Formats: sequence, C-alpha cells, structure tokens
Amino acid sequence: MEECISVFDMLKIGVGPSSSHTLGPWRAAERFLEELKDESILDQIKRVKVDLYGSLSLTGKGHATDLSVMLGLSGQDPEYIPVDNIAGIIKTIEDTNEIVLANEYKVPFYFLQDIVFNKEFLPFHANGLKFTAYKADDSEYESTFYSIGGGFVVKEERTNAKIKEEIKCAFPFPIQNAVQLLNYTISENKLISEIVYENEKSMRPEAEIHSELMRIWNTMLECMYIGCHTGGILPGGLNVRRRAFDMHQNLIGLSNYSNPQTWLEEIRKTEVKFRQILKWVSCFALAVNEVNASLGRVVTAPTNGSAGVIPAVLMYYLVIENHNAGEKEIKQFLMVAGEIGSIFKKGSTISAAMGGCQAEIGVSSSMAAAALCELMGGTPAQVLMAAEIAMEHHLGLTCDPIGGLVQIPCIERNTMGAIKAINAAELALETDSKNAKVPLDKVIDTMWQTAKDMNSKYKETSEGGLAIAVNMADC
Repeated sequence: MEECISVFDMLKIGVGPSSSHTLGPWRAAERFLEELKDESILDQIKRVKVDLYGSLSLTGKGHATDLSVMLGLSGQDPEYIPVDNIAGIIKTIEDTNEIVLANEYKVPFYFLQDIVFNKEFLPFHANGLKFTAYKADDSEYESTFYSIGGGFVVKEERTNAKIKEEIKCAFPFPIQNAVQLLNYTISENKLISEIVYENEKSMRPEAEIHSELMRIWNTMLECMYIGCHTGGILPGGLNVRRRAFDMHQNLIGLSNYSNPQTWLEEIRKTEVKFRQILKWVSCFALAVNEVNASLGRVVTAPTNGSAGVIPAVLMYYLVIENHNAGEKEIKQFLMVAGEIGSIFKKGSTISAAMGGCQAEIGVSSSMAAAALCELMGGTPAQVLMAAEIAMEHHLGLTCDPIGGLVQIPCIERNTMGAIKAINAAELALETDSKNAKVPLDKVIDTMWQTAKDMNSKYKETSEGGLAIAVNMADC
C-alpha cells in the first residue's frame, strides 16, 4: 500500500523562518510534551534540556531553532499563536530563567545552558534533536526526533510508524509516483486535481476541504499583503532591507483599497506589460519571504524557505491571466501543487539539509508550474511535463545561507523559482507530451542522486558557497 500524504500535509500554516529548522523543532517539542503526558510524568519534571545536532546546530541560531523549541515546550501552537506575542514569550523565559511546560508547569530553564548546539550529525538524518526531561527522583526521560523538511517530524523508528499509517490511511487512488498519477487520470478520465480531490474526500468532509484550502490561500494572500506593506530592515544582523514595499509602491501608486481582497482587485487594474509582470511576480515572492524571515506567519509550500513561489504564481494567475478566477481555481491550483510536492517527498526529499536548495526552491517551482499548467488548460501529461521542466533547471542548486539566515540568497531565489515555474508551464503547454524526453519520475530520481552526491557543506550548513564567500562583515 502506498504512502498517503494529504495536500494539508504539504501546505501547512506556521511561523517562519524555516519549516525544517523552526516549524519542525517546534512540532517536535510539542510531541515531546505529548510523550511526557502519555507517560504521566509531565507534572514530575524539574528540568528540561534540548540537544540540537547537525544542520539544526550549524544554522540553528539563524533559523530561530532555539526560539522554536522554547515556544513548543511552552505549549504554543505555531499555526495559531499571535506572532506579535512571540517576542514577549521568549523575553519572559530569558528574563526569569523559567519555562512553563505545556503552559501548565513552571520549571527552571537557562536557555544558554539548556539548549545545546552540537555540531556532530546523528546518523539517521541531518536535522536531529534530543529532549531530556529530568524527574524529581533524578531519573531521566529522553526522546530523539528528526525534522525531515516541510515541518514533517519523525522518530528513528518511523519505518514501523509509516507501515501503521499506511494501514490506517487508504486513498482510493494511492499515488507513489508520477506514472501512477498519470495512469489514474487516463483510466478515470479525470484531471489531476480531481484525482487529488477524491483522495482528500476519503479523509475529511467536502466542506472541511473547501474551508481549509481557502484558509491556506487566505493566509498566503495576507502574507503577501503584509509583506508588500511593511518596510524597514529584516532582523538577524545582515541588515537586509525589505524590497517588496518599495517595489509595490512603484507598481501600484495611489490605488485605493482597504484589505487583501480589495488589494487583489486593484492589482487587476494595473498595467500588464512584460516588465511589470516580472516585477509583480517578484514582488509577491519577495513579500512572502520577507515576512517569513521576520518570524511571520506563512504557509509551507512545501517549506518555509520556499514559501513565496506558490502564492506568487497563483497570484499571477488571478491578477494577470484570469480576472474571473475565484475559489474554484484557487482550490484546483493548491490540490495539484500539493500532490506534486508529495511525489517529490516520496521519491526524493524536500529538506535542504538533505538535498540542498533544489529540494526547496526546485520542488516549489515544480509544484507551481504543474498547478499553473492545469489552470491554463494543460492535459495531465503536460502538467507533469511542466513539473519536470521546472525541476530539471533547478538540479544541483545548493543551500548556502549567509549567516545561517533564510535571507541571502533564499529570498531572491523565490522570485527566480516563481518565474521559472511560469516559463515551465508555458513550455509544457506548447509541447506535445508525446515528445517529452525526460519523465518527471526520472528527474525526481536524478534529484535524489544529486542530493546524495552533494557535499554536505552545500546542504544548509553554512559551511560552503556564498555562506563563506560573503561574511557578516561584508553585509
């Protein structure tokens, strides 16, 4: 039985700047609290220590990994916490040297001592973290987790867990690779989005699918809106100036609007020459990832570092290509994008710590290209071709964030991924799929082989590439 990954697994609402280094550790901390509750020992804990390993340690400060585990241990939910409250919660922990576990039990916590950055890598995955709880009787409870990209968190015994999950979750159209997906569209005479919708209906009511997809889109839209209306300097020490604000002002001028939806309508009235289209798409992508870099609320798509590509391309379709598009097209886009992302996760990786930036920007560009292609009238075979083209031209892309921050080159790379996605969709639409030379499954396999061959210093460790060619002093 195939692994069942929902659209809502691939597109998750959370807090920036990183899905693997922020959201994943946050979720791991939540799961650790659940274990303590299951063991009926949460009220017996007198101290907690967190050990970060590998990439989580090497770039953890820049990705706010230490802050995320504190927030997770405090019982905060990344999907719903008011982002304005984050700084105050962290400051209280640092000032009082105490943390309120699960928002219930206060224990001493010295964050400089109780969060340990270990440069060595654990064998199972590059992003490892271990929680140790010390009980009043001096015994200990330990639990190790791995943040494998996109906010997904597993334990080392995930193989057995996966088997159990497969038994519990049985889609009517289980999909492991692109060939299976294409075959379903042929045998059922359905679009890719329609196959995905049938799978989603096996897990939740149609009303919930609708409301959750629209909540995801509204979070994306609000994120773009906030990013386009916020100026200043990004936190972290690189002194990176936000660019979406100035670019947006130059594009829209004195237009009159009061909320994200009326803003979208005003953009539809603007000039649509080629240069303006490039600027708008770039502006949308920049806006999302500037919000992400400042610990704002974003949607993993499939990761936080690549969160700008999919909303930028969907927004492009809504404001440039089809002014009559609405909820139907939005849901269709998100379902196709989610399914393509899940195929990459099953066949390769969506973790930059495992595969470099090809696993994040490359995958997000592939997801967006496929989704756009279907909305533009592409056949299922052309949709998969669009996904293949987008990834083919991201193969080998390294992850080398300066200062370990999701800023340089990460923010700009979202603009490039979005533009490539649009181009890939157009190329696929103008091609007879029978003439395709590289199947999507082949490029996914090639991506994974490339990831395994890639030197670890180019996998989100900040030990190579731009991360060492350009230092903090240069910025």
